[in-house]
Amino acid sequence: MRVSVLLAVPAPGVAPGAAGEAPARVPAAAAAVVVDVLRATTTLTVALSNGAAGVMPAATPEEAFALRDRTPGALLCGEREGLPIPGFDLGNSPYEYGESVVRGRPLVFASTNGSIALRAAAGAGRRVLAAFVNLEAVVERLAGEREVVILCSGKLGRFALEDAACAGRLCARLRERGAETAGPGARMAESLAPRDRAGTRALVQGCSHGRYLRSLGPSFARDVELCASLDAMDRVFEV
Repeated sequence: MRVSVLLAVPAPGVAPGAAGEAPARVPAAAAAVVVDVLRATTTLTVALSNGAAGVMPAATPEEAFALRDRTPGALLCGEREGLPIPGFDLGNSPYEYGESVVRGRPLVFASTNGSIALRAAAGAGRRVLAAFVNLEAVVERLAGEREVVILCSGKLGRFALEDAACAGRLCARLRERGAETAGPGARMAESLAPRDRAGTRALVQGCSHGRYLRSLGPSFARDVELCASLDAMDRVFEV
């Protein structure tokens, strides 16, 4: 297995390849692992665990409204700058996606960064959701893959510590199972990886976006706490 890391997905209008070391287009034969620790891939993992029928990523709220209108029973989900979008059914808190709310419902998802990363991975053979909460399950799911590209959602095309550190932890675990990591993006990510649950919690709580979300109030702080929980879930999903 060969593993590479894109440290941030280019934002719309940014030249491909400017944000990291992995290819701008994920090869069709590769498995793409999308990471948005705070909060998209954590939230979507919770939602799919609770029976959501699937995820349709949208680049903008306007696109999301159009997708919802064409999809019976769909829920409009997402955020801008961490906050719920007017007219949407749900924001980006994992605690909003309970079984009674999402079971059997497709999700039209438009977040600031995570949905952009999901769309960037659209050409891959597989598109796997990863976060600190389900890292070991992701490692198990990737067994047998020949090429893996980890896409860190980042922040508006820029590096985000929590996503890179999560990618690094995933690289380290895959190397323990015989994988080869390739490129400076993977090496940098692995150098940032926390070693244990306490280190993971401290990193996610203390990173820039973690501090920002916590400043928005107790419910956001609770989200950050969940997102900082290493291997809290044994489920992994492809979208």
